[in-house]
Amino acid sequence: MNITVPSSTLPASFRAKKRLGFNTRVSFNDDAGPAQGLRDGIELFKAAERLGLQSGWAYQRHFDHYLSSPLPFFAATGQHTSHITLGSAVIPMRYQDPILLAEAAATTDLLIDGRLELAISTGANAAFDAVFGTVDTDARTEAKRRQSRFLAALSGEVLHTVTEPGLGAPEGAELRVTPHSPTLRSRIRQGSGSFSSAVQAAEIGIGLISGTVLHDHEEGETFSEYQARSITAYRTHWRNIWGTEPPPVIVAASILVGNTADLREKYAAYDLERRTLGIAASRPKGALQPAERVNQPPGTQISPVFHGDPDQVLEAIYNDPGLSTADEVILFLPPAFGLQENIRLLGDFTGTVAPSLGWSPSF
Repeated sequence: MNITVPSSTLPASFRAKKRLGFNTRVSFNDDAGPAQGLRDGIELFKAAERLGLQSGWAYQRHFDHYLSSPLPFFAATGQHTSHITLGSAVIPMRYQDPILLAEAAATTDLLIDGRLELAISTGANAAFDAVFGTVDTDARTEAKRRQSRFLAALSGEVLHTVTEPGLGAPEGAELRVTPHSPTLRSRIRQGSGSFSSAVQAAEIGIGLISGTVLHDHEEGETFSEYQARSITAYRTHWRNIWGTEPPPVIVAASILVGNTADLREKYAAYDLERRTLGIAASRPKGALQPAERVNQPPGTQISPVFHGDPDQVLEAIYNDPGLSTADEVILFLPPAFGLQENIRLLGDFTGTVAPSLGWSPSF
C-alpha cells in the first residue's frame, strides 16, 4: 500500500481544500428495505463526522430506491451529529412549493443549529410532470420563478400584506415565513450543470456547487476544462456584480482510493460501468432501470472516476482543472456500495490523499 506523504507545497494552480465532504443517495435495496437504508444513511454521516469531514450531502430522487425527502432525514441526522454540515444536492425547484420548502428548511436548520446547506436546481424531468402537474410555461422558467420565490421567503421578505378584515389575520398584517432562520439564505447554492447556470448563481447571489453531469460544453472541451471555465465565470461575475469575494465553490467528484489490489480492481470495474452506463451505473437492487442502456444525451458529459493507488489518485486530482480550481471537494459515493464499503472509502481517502490536498480534519 502506498501512503501519500502530506505535501507542504501544493501545485501553483491548485487551491487548498480546507473542507472536504461526501455525497450519498441514501439508497436502499429490496432485501433490507427503506427503513434500513435510512438508518444506514444516518450511520454514514456519523462515521464521516468521526473521520473529521466537514460536510455531508444527500441526493434527492423521487419515485425510486433513494432519498426523496431530505429535510426530515437531515432533522433526524442532526440529532446524531454535532458539527458536520448537512446538505441536499440537489433539490429541483420545478417540483417544490417554494413557501412550504422555505418553512421546512428553516425549521430543519434551527433544529440542527444552523448546519443546513441546500443546493437547488432549475432542471426538470418530464416523467415527473404527470405526477406533479404541468405548467403553462416551460419547465426551466417555472423552476426559476419558484427559486426566486423560495429565496425571497428564506430572506424574510413580506410575502403578502392582508388588505381585508376577516381573512384569518388582522388587516395590514405582513405575512412572512416562520420560523425564520436568519443566516440560511447565505447557505443556499445553485446545483450547476452548465456555464449558464453557474453565471445565474452569481447573478442571484447564491453559492455554487458543480455536479457530476454537465451539458452545453464547447466542441472538444473536456468535462474538467468546462467545469473550470464555469467556475471561473461564476467568480468573475460575482465580483463584478457584488463587489465582494464569492462564496467557496464546491465540486462533486468520484474519487476512489484503492489501498489494495482487490479494491483497485473493484473501482476500475465501477469506472468502466460508469463510462458505459453513465448515471445509470451502480443501482441498488430494485431501483428503476433506465429505458435504454445508453450513454448520456448529445451535448452532455459525465465526470471521470479518479481511481488507483493513493499516489495515482493524488496526481490525477492535482492535474484536473475542475478539482484544482474548487475550494471544497465532496466525494460522490457509488449508490450500490454498502454502508461499510462507503465508510472504508471515506477512511481510505482521508487517511492517504486528503492531507496532501491541504486538508485537516475537524473534530
